[in-house]
Amino acid sequence: MDNLWIWVVAAVVAIAAVVGIALAARASRSKSAEVAAPAEEPQVEAPKADSAEPRAAEPEAAPAVETPEPVEGRLVRLRSRLARSNNALGKGLLALLASDKLDDDVWDEVEETLLTADVGLADTTAVVERLRERVKVLGTREPEELRRLLKSELTAVLEPELDRSIATVSPSGEGPAVILMVGVNGSGKTTTCGRVARVLIAEGKTVIMGAADTFRAAAAEQLETWGARVGATVVRRGEGADPASVAFDAVKAGADEGADVVLVDTAGRLQNKAGLMDELGKVKRVVEKQGPVAETLLVLDATTGQNGLQQAKVFGEAVQVTGIVLTKLDGSAKGGIVIAVQRQLGVPVKLVGLGEGPDDLAPFEVGAFVDAIVDGA
Repeated sequence: MDNLWIWVVAAVVAIAAVVGIALAARASRSKSAEVAAPAEEPQVEAPKADSAEPRAAEPEAAPAVETPEPVEGRLVRLRSRLARSNNALGKGLLALLASDKLDDDVWDEVEETLLTADVGLADTTAVVERLRERVKVLGTREPEELRRLLKSELTAVLEPELDRSIATVSPSGEGPAVILMVGVNGSGKTTTCGRVARVLIAEGKTVIMGAADTFRAAAAEQLETWGARVGATVVRRGEGADPASVAFDAVKAGADEGADVVLVDTAGRLQNKAGLMDELGKVKRVVEKQGPVAETLLVLDATTGQNGLQQAKVFGEAVQVTGIVLTKLDGSAKGGIVIAVQRQLGVPVKLVGLGEGPDDLAPFEVGAFVDAIVDGA
């Protein structure tokens, strides 16, 4: 019996030993496998040709710099537009002067025609009186002679002897010539500033523009677009910045870079006359710390007629206007505004806008203007 128990215990111990050996061997194999086969690393695929991975944006190509059209003869080239819009004025006057009987009624109609064209009362009266006297003295009724007399009187009242050149030399003889562009918003002031830059560049001048109309968000962007097209640098700051500071920086940049001309586009939307005068006066004073202003050009919309004259007076009181840029003259049948605005401000019309194209701004030439109105296209 004792021997039986001995055998049973021995069998149990043997079975336990076998099981333990088996478990130990299994654990050893698992551990060896882990050491022999490290964790797999993620496979990196080579990028495909049509991979959608984002790429660094390529720099945009700079816009091609344009060469503005020559300035000489622009008004002659644009004459047909001026003639079409003002054809009724010249033809109407000639038709009246060719009437069978030049009595008071006819002369009253001549006067009314000139007034309708916005010539202004004082100049209309003067033109009619001189025409009436000359026709009477000469006793002529020949169409060509009447045409000559009419052109002569319109030419005289436009004062062809006035200096209509744009100042491109600083009055001090040092640094760039500074030109202030002023006018109410809506007159095409900022666009005109860009076109004036093209006129100057076409004449071989280097130009820097200052975006001092900081009250209108789009003004600086608009000016930069114009500048980029002709390679003119634009100095600007954020919306709402001090306009005088922008103007100062522009003039300084012009001096540093040796530019011929600095064009400063000023704000035109102020709430009252006092605010306008204060703002423009400040801009001018700050600019003149670096040198005198060479020119102040007032931009007027020809289609506003006599209302434009009221705007002109306000700006004339705020700053010393030296010349007028009359825009949209091709869209107005009231070419007489050229005469009226010159008389009201005592300064010449220097440039006229006759279309929407970038080079549709032309130096004002009295002879070409009168020919277009009287003779037509």
